[in-house]
Amino acid sequence: MRLCVSEEEIVVTDQTTRLGNTGLKVSRLCLGTMTFGLQSDEEEAVKILDRALDHGVYFIDTADVYPLGGGVRLAGTTEEIIGRWLKGKRDKVILATKCFGATAKEPFHRGNSRKHIFDAVDASLKRLGTDYIDLYQLHRYDPETPIEESLGALDDLVHLGKVRYVGCSNYPAFRLATANALAEGKGLTRFASVQPRYNLLYRIIERDLLELAVDEGIGVIPYNPIAGGLLSGKHLSIDAPTEGTRFNSSPASELYRERYWHEEMFATVEKLKTVAKREGVSLVTLSIAWVMRQTGITAPIIGASKVEQLTDSLAALEYQLSDELETELRALTEQYLAGPSLV
Repeated sequence: MRLCVSEEEIVVTDQTTRLGNTGLKVSRLCLGTMTFGLQSDEEEAVKILDRALDHGVYFIDTADVYPLGGGVRLAGTTEEIIGRWLKGKRDKVILATKCFGATAKEPFHRGNSRKHIFDAVDASLKRLGTDYIDLYQLHRYDPETPIEESLGALDDLVHLGKVRYVGCSNYPAFRLATANALAEGKGLTRFASVQPRYNLLYRIIERDLLELAVDEGIGVIPYNPIAGGLLSGKHLSIDAPTEGTRFNSSPASELYRERYWHEEMFATVEKLKTVAKREGVSLVTLSIAWVMRQTGITAPIIGASKVEQLTDSLAALEYQLSDELETELRALTEQYLAGPSLV
């Protein structure tokens, strides 16, 4: 089967799905925006947003601390870029953002306290130029704030109309289950979604989180479906990261090297490249299509620092893995089911 396509040749059929057991319809891919304002300037970011929307990707994810690696100095820049682009398009987009990280130097401008969540929502609404957020997520678990406090604040925001649905990111299964059980017991809004890291080189969520999500009707919006770019196959040597990539272009590059810059992963990528070549598809398309195919997955988050990088990601909407290929890919990456769980 050949799937070597140009940007002009990509024709996307209806690709929507429900967010968990809610009635909200989202696109089968979600556009991540954490490069906007650092790796990608505003002109390039607008091109990326336009290209995604033109191809049916209307689910957009951001965070108040983006761009990734920008620190407090640049926190909010990504939302500002999206807000300017969003003018006249708000009714065409499902918009998700998050809070937790530091947005200013004061200690109360971070975490999941009631104060910070309320302040963060109002700041995001202003930057985004909108009066509501479709999906508001806690970016990480906050051990210093009782989860009841966070859930209560989110529930109030839903009742105020500032937020339509709530979710979480980087929550392991036991914390997600605990939070939703507490919400149900107290009559508060439950987490409708979870945003975990997931790809062929990091399959830990298959051990428990995916099963929980399916059982409880929780949407799963995985990030890093191409392992920060390692599953693009363009990195040829472990000796030094390619210039201008996520592995050496920002203060967050050390995090990505820690996650994926390992000899055994390079060896696995070489095997996967052989499979992709045999199938006549890019490794990016193959990797994203594999994530999309997994039970419980709502919409993988794709990203780009240059608009042309979207082509292979968008092609995953039309590429179908056979059962035989799925079995082969699982066997090649079985070792990545092991490892430490999220904390």
